[in-house]
Amino acid sequence: MPHFAPVRVRGGHRALHRLVAHRRRALAVGLAVTAAALVAAGPHPGAGGQDTRRARGHPVADPVGERHGTRLVAAPVRIADAGTVRLLRPGDRVDVVATGEGGAGDASVIARGARVTKVPEPEADPAAGGALIVVSVPRTTAHRLVGAGTTERLAVTLC
Repeated sequence: MPHFAPVRVRGGHRALHRLVAHRRRALAVGLAVTAAALVAAGPHPGAGGQDTRRARGHPVADPVGERHGTRLVAAPVRIADAGTVRLLRPGDRVDVVATGEGGAGDASVIARGARVTKVPEPEADPAAGGALIVVSVPRTTAHRLVGAGTTERLAVTLC
């Protein structure tokens, strides 16, 4: 067998040095390619299948606290004391309490832990009586709020 000279690869040291010097960029490109591949391989809405609206088992796929029977609705509530309403901000939790006309009689809690979704600007007419807020409650509680609002004075307590 004839004698061969050793094979030498030129520039290999320089390419390795360049890769090490730019490892952050290489890592970012690798992550971007991986993310694009995951998005492309993921479920597509309207493509058929059992449940393609959301990924199964993903922590954000099933929101906590939302059950099939407890859909929340926005319910406007007129609170008798307009000064109390000025203390409220969207996102606050309140209990809505009903008292008899004129404040006499027993108080009963109509809604517990209702989330305030909106506090409209107060009306310029002081004869309107109270102030309006919008709370997010289950549909059955919204029906009780409407019924109590027509016959009783409503107040809120901050939770």
